[in-house]
Amino acid sequence: MTNKEEVLEVLRECYDPEIPINIVDLGLVYKVDIVGEKVGVEMTLTAPGCPVSGLLKEDVTNKLLSIKDVKEATVDIVWEPAWSPEKMSDDAKRQLGWLT
Repeated sequence: MTNKEEVLEVLRECYDPEIPINIVDLGLVYKVDIVGEKVGVEMTLTAPGCPVSGLLKEDVTNKLLSIKDVKEATVDIVWEPAWSPEKMSDDAKRQLGWLT
């Protein structure tokens, strides 16, 4: 059976095209729901007008479906709460040189 840690690990393979950091460490993934063979992810983007939102959503969906026990995946893009740099992990902040 799939668990949240496995889902987040797979999602660390998805990168924001404008910032070379994965979407988990960027703080874009807000919620992961797992019910049997179905996984739902609620996430946001760094900017509402992101021109690659469709591609990123497709990438996340494909990564979820690559998990052995996942047969159905849904990805919802939400705008509340709004993303801000404070949502990033310390690792992401270090990669950008914001922490030493």
